[in-house]
Amino acid sequence: MNQYKKITSEDLEYLKSFIPPENLFYGDQISEDYAHDELSEVKSYPEVLIKVRNQDEIVKIMEYAYENTIPVVTRGSGTGLVGAAVALYGGIMIETTQMNRILELDRENLTVTVEPGVLLMELSKFVEENGFLYPPDPGEKSATIGGNISTNAGGMRAVKYGVTRDYVRGLTVVLSNGEVLELGGKVVKNSSGYSLKDLIVGAEGTLGIITKAVLKLLPLPAKSVSLLIPYEDVDSAIKTVPEIIMSKSMPTAIEFMERDTILFSEDFLGKRFPDTKSPAYLLLTFDGSSRQQVEQEYEAAAMLCLERGAKDCFIVDTEERKDSVWGARGAFLEAIKASTTQMDECDVVVPRNKVAEFILFSHQLSKELNIRIPSFGHAGDGNMHVYICRDDLDEETWKKKLDEAFDKMYRKAEELSGQVSGEHGIGYAKRAYLKDSLGDKAIELMRGIKLTFDPKNILNPGKIF
Repeated sequence: MNQYKKITSEDLEYLKSFIPPENLFYGDQISEDYAHDELSEVKSYPEVLIKVRNQDEIVKIMEYAYENTIPVVTRGSGTGLVGAAVALYGGIMIETTQMNRILELDRENLTVTVEPGVLLMELSKFVEENGFLYPPDPGEKSATIGGNISTNAGGMRAVKYGVTRDYVRGLTVVLSNGEVLELGGKVVKNSSGYSLKDLIVGAEGTLGIITKAVLKLLPLPAKSVSLLIPYEDVDSAIKTVPEIIMSKSMPTAIEFMERDTILFSEDFLGKRFPDTKSPAYLLLTFDGSSRQQVEQEYEAAAMLCLERGAKDCFIVDTEERKDSVWGARGAFLEAIKASTTQMDECDVVVPRNKVAEFILFSHQLSKELNIRIPSFGHAGDGNMHVYICRDDLDEETWKKKLDEAFDKMYRKAEELSGQVSGEHGIGYAKRAYLKDSLGDKAIELMRGIKLTFDPKNILNPGKIF
């Protein structure tokens, strides 16, 4: 492990020479919020927090950090769930939320160019007001675009539209030594050597710091309708998913949810869900250029679900119903978190036809360990979010059961030809499981890539592997 330099008064004086005092914090000035991410499991304070305003400041910081071997962690809104934006070795934390400008909307090339601190909800609102769609739709709308790119965020529309990587056309990146690299651009095709841009996507800030992104847009669909479909059991619900995908209808989203999770959300939001009588539900969304097209698709899907054992089919087409259903779905994580004293997440992805088996396995594991394990997720792309809840367990019992639950669930995912993370990344919390999943050779290749980009290992050290 590198011997990192501790921040001194001399270092602070240099940073103060170009960072205004209201944007530079150190020691007791740094809020506890910056010592952890959303789940708070991994905690460590940076020695210095800098709220950067532009690329030039990042370049100067990285030139100095490289020369002095000071670790640097980049952070957006801090909504991550695996400790990726935690400063394990102190050093400098760069927060990018003030780099939040939408720089250009290019209607001819169907692109939008943004700084990394733009929030997902701000970008979505802006492009929709201009008649476009930015399809990546992760549940946390207050996350920054830089964070989404760094974890290759997916979300609910991935079934039809894909994930963040599919919409990143170009990136501007500051390397560990302060050099600026322009990767990709507005071109639609590009076979010009290795795709360095795609290495940055999903790298969790370990290879470079994103300062600008060119993102692909689509025309905004004219019509969108959702279906809420109740089932008598989990198996029946999820076994319908591959058949829906193989049918002529093409849903934008296929979400799976269980009654207990819906009830948590009702209590958390203080709002009623349209139906809570059934153990399991599918939530399908269809969008398209015309009402006729959307109606044909959702009617065909509804008929298929009813033929395969669905109890009913509720059309979610009014603003009130959309707010009720999608508001509840968007609050699942916070609702589960509010229902317990502490929790951790298993963000596995398995083949679509193995989702039911994995969920039923988590139910069995819950009974075996006598611990609550609620879940929900993106049934259409096999990415499930499974939460292990501490409730009233003492610290020793909690740690023991948590480790056992993770070990068994990741081994089950591997058995089902799945992977450790579908969209939340590896960060610090899931490193051991990634090594078990990928094997020594893959980890060795990844370390080689890291060494090439960051020879002093100062960019977000201690993450991924």
